[in-house]
Amino acid sequence: MNRRYCLTLDLKDDRELIAEYRQQHQSVWPDVVTSIRSSGIAAMEIYLLGTRLFMIIEVDETFSFERKEALDRENPRVQEWERLMCTYQKPLPQAKPGEKWLLMERICSI
Repeated sequence: MNRRYCLTLDLKDDRELIAEYRQQHQSVWPDVVTSIRSSGIAAMEIYLLGTRLFMIIEVDETFSFERKEALDRENPRVQEWERLMCTYQKPLPQAKPGEKWLLMERICSI
């Protein structure tokens, strides 16, 4: 059975940057998609409201955040994508230095 995680992050409050970010995600680089799948992420969705991003990932039994981070560190193309995304993204106030997407706590399931 797949596990699901929800994460959140903000974008910089700039209409043009937000439009560019949306456009970038209409054609995510194939190398980045391959890396995402290789890490054990079976499905990923990102939602936007204003400047707030909300990501849902469904992962298989091979996935761990530590493994994903290690794979990303070793992949120059993913690192290039992440540097590009940093031009649009704004860490949340509670993020530690270097953190971007923060794991959300599920508080209700009906």
